[in-house]
Amino acid sequence: MAAASPPAADGEALKSAPTDTASNFRSADDGWLDVSRFLDQSYGFIPLVIPITEPAVGYGAAGGLAFIDKPFGQAQAGYGRPNITVVGGLATENGTWGVMAGDMRHWMGDRLQTLVGVVRASVNLDFYGIGRDNALKDHPVSYTLEPVAGLVRAKYRLGGSKFWAGLGYALATTQVTFDAPVATPGLPDVQRTSRVGGLTPSLSYDSRNNIFTPMSGTFVEVTAGFFSPALGGDSEFQRYSLIAIHYLPLHEDVTMGVRGDATVSSGDVPFYMRPFIFLRGAPVMRYQGEEVAQVEAEVRWQCWKRFSLVGFAGYGAAWNDFERIDNTSTVVTGGTGFRYEIARAYGLHMGVDVAFGPDVTAIYVQFGSAWMRP
Repeated sequence: MAAASPPAADGEALKSAPTDTASNFRSADDGWLDVSRFLDQSYGFIPLVIPITEPAVGYGAAGGLAFIDKPFGQAQAGYGRPNITVVGGLATENGTWGVMAGDMRHWMGDRLQTLVGVVRASVNLDFYGIGRDNALKDHPVSYTLEPVAGLVRAKYRLGGSKFWAGLGYALATTQVTFDAPVATPGLPDVQRTSRVGGLTPSLSYDSRNNIFTPMSGTFVEVTAGFFSPALGGDSEFQRYSLIAIHYLPLHEDVTMGVRGDATVSSGDVPFYMRPFIFLRGAPVMRYQGEEVAQVEAEVRWQCWKRFSLVGFAGYGAAWNDFERIDNTSTVVTGGTGFRYEIARAYGLHMGVDVAFGPDVTAIYVQFGSAWMRP
C-alpha cells in the first residue's frame, strides 16, 4: 500500500491482509502474537485449553473451540457484535465432567440476537445449606447433579437504541443424588429426577465498546424467570435478577470496572436453582440463599505493550427471608492477575487471575472479561 493511501477501517485492513501462516498469527503493527487475522478466515477459531482450579470441583481442564466472526470495522459502541459459536467439554479430579455447545448470532441488520445452548454434565459438589446453616457449614454433604439442559433466547433491539427486549425458554432434567440418608437434618427434600421448565423475559441496555474486554460503556439487564408445570417442569417458582456493569476509562491505559447484581427466588424452588454468590475466590454454590447480592470492582492497567495488570475485590451476601434477612452468609474476596491482548481487532484479552477468599486460594483462566455477557 502506498504511503499516501488513507488508513483503512479495521474490517478492511483484515480483508486486505496477507493470508500466509506467519501473518495469520503475528501482528503487522508490532510483530507480537495476534490471532485476529486467523479468526477472520472462514475456518478461523480460537482453540481453548483451560486448566480448571475451581475449588468446588477440584483441579481439571476444559477444552473446546470458539468460532468468532470478524468485527464490523469502526462499529459504534453497542452495535456490530460478532457471531460466536462454542463447543467444548471439561473434566476434573473429583469426577465432574460435562459437554456443551452454544451459538450466538445476529440477524436483520443487528436488530435481532439469538442464543441457543445445550449442556450434558455430571457435577459433584458439597451442600452447605441454604443461607447460613450451622450444622452444615463445617460438615457439608456431598451430592451429584446430572443435568441435561437446553436454552433458546431471542432479543430484539428497540428502535435504533441500545435497549433490547428479550424472551427465552429453558428446559432441564436433572438427576439429584446425595451421599447421605434422606433424613439428614438440613438436607433438601430432593433425591430423584427433577425437571424445570420456564420462560425468561428480559430487558437490557448495552453500550460497551466491545463484548470481550470492554474499556468503556454500561451493561444493565433485568430478568424474570417463571417456571411452572405448564411449561414443562415439576414445580412452580420464580427468579428475578438485576445485573449492572460499568466500565470507566480513568486514563488511556487504565480502566476501572464495577459490577453489582442481585437475585431473588420464591416459590417451590429446587435447591440447586437457588441463587449463590459468584465471585472470584468464592467456591461455586458454596454460599446459597433465597436472596443473593454482590458487588465486585476491578482495575486493569495496560502496563507494557500488550500486557495488562489487574486487581479486583468483591463482597457478597446470601440470606433467607427478604423481610427479616435471616441466616445471612457473607464473603469478602480479592486478588490480582494479568492479561495479554491476543486479538487486537476483536478487543480480546486473555490471562490468569489469582483470587483469595475465606475458604481457598483459586486460579482462574480468563477469556475476555471475568464479567463477559453476550
